[in-house]
Amino acid sequence: MPPVHEFDLIARIRQRAAARGDVVLGIGDDCALLLPPPGMQLAVTMDALNVGVHFPPDTAPADIGWKALAVNLSDLAAMGAQPAWGTLSLSLPQGDPGFVDAFFDGFFALAAQHGFALVGGDTTRGPLSIAITAHGLVEPGRALRRDGAREGDDIWVSGTLGDAAGALRQWQAGAAISPVLQARLDRPTPRVALGLALRGIASSCIDVSDGLLADLAHICRASGVGAEVDVDALPASDALRAAFDPDTRRVLQAAGGDDYELCFTVPASAAEALGNALVDAGTGATRIGTITAATGVRPVLAGAAWSAPATGWQHFA
Repeated sequence: MPPVHEFDLIARIRQRAAARGDVVLGIGDDCALLLPPPGMQLAVTMDALNVGVHFPPDTAPADIGWKALAVNLSDLAAMGAQPAWGTLSLSLPQGDPGFVDAFFDGFFALAAQHGFALVGGDTTRGPLSIAITAHGLVEPGRALRRDGAREGDDIWVSGTLGDAAGALRQWQAGAAISPVLQARLDRPTPRVALGLALRGIASSCIDVSDGLLADLAHICRASGVGAEVDVDALPASDALRAAFDPDTRRVLQAAGGDDYELCFTVPASAAEALGNALVDAGTGATRIGTITAATGVRPVLAGAAWSAPATGWQHFA
């Protein structure tokens, strides 16, 4: 299929964008016009994905579209915000309508699950890169934040850890990639329902994007506390256990990143409420440690201090 003009690509995207009643004017003008509900706060986030950094060059376009939106919805989930609208900046080496159509197959499939409306953006020529600004809605005083963890709180994480990093490790080694791990890398599940259910229960929350230990450290710094994490309590999928020896698996779980699970803290007194919230959200979670008065994150294995080669991903390390 021959390359097409920028405005032809925009027209293709506009035809597929879903409508919301609070979108007064969407794709096609200089700005979108949106109508936030009275009394609600806007939660705004932005994540960029670049080829070779956030996804391998041979990733299917539909998976790139899904993941580009998923990582932004995961940020909204970590704040307890209901997804609403977003804009997208798409840089392409050429105006390939086949790639664009497939990209939006994945993007809009996930958007439809969460009532998310694409309301504008930009298309440019350049290396493959995607940046999304996502907007969510949350009642005043109900947002989940990083600065509320207190000494004695339990530390929890949703789902399983290390699957996406495991798939990336297999890809980098040129080995056969587990389909289960591959799916976790290409199409992460943003825990939106869990984030909404945790409002009023969790004292702090963050999504696990750069690695559990690194992201938990953000909560500790913001809250002025420390954390002790039982490395062997970190939840692992059967696929990850089958693919890696225990030592490698622990490193992938603790520092691998790209899981987009939620790590959150909950007072012990709220255990029953948390159990009900997990049922309501249809999401499993595992207690992995405790918030302490000391600063920093202390991982332990069989009661002794444990360390990983790195705590998580750093772009400019």
